Amino acid sequence: MAGRSWLSDQRGELAAEKILDAAEALFTERDPAAVGMNEIAAAAGCSRATLYRYFESRDALYAAYVHRWANTLYRQLTERLSGIADPARRLVVGITESLALVRENPALASWFAETGPPIGSAMAAQSEVITVLVASFLSTLDADETDQTDQTDTVQQRARWVVRVVTSMLSFPGRDADDELAMLTRFVVPVVISPDRIRSAPE
Repeated sequence: MAGRSWLSDQRGELAAEKILDAAEALFTERDPAAVGMNEIAAAAGCSRATLYRYFESRDALYAAYVHRWANTLYRQLTERLSGIADPARRLVVGITESLALVRENPALASWFAETGPPIGSAMAAQSEVITVLVASFLSTLDADETDQTDQTDTVQQRARWVVRVVTSMLSFPGRDADDELAMLTRFVVPVVISPDRIRSAPE
């Protein structure tokens, strides 16, 4: 059987990764919402039954795909932001770099196409993994806050809001890079960063 021969070459996480790689190739070609599980199974070289063994539904596959890329982007951003200490600049660069990384990837960008269903925004808003990663990033910006409980609650709220800002800009971009930078500096930095932590306007 196709599933059995396929499983003989790939096990566990490697099998799931192979399926996600196949899905990504299809997402690059067209609207992710139009890609069916049968197509993904065929592209991965496995049976439909095998596919459902690893991902019980298309939503589960979507979530796994989003989380894989969220972790990849987080690692890339951590490296790119390592030399930036100023909280305001770190925030703005973090968001603009996130936007660039998604837009440069055809498979990811397709999730936020203006003409398609808003599955990218919906998945990001529902993802606890993305919220945790964003909250982890934001917690480094206001590290001097004294009340740890309040800090945690505030960071979680800000994280959910930042996720919405980013997905909104992916779905409905600004006029150009300067326009987006101006919006982030004027409307996002003052909300996310405590006033006493804003040393200067990001460049």
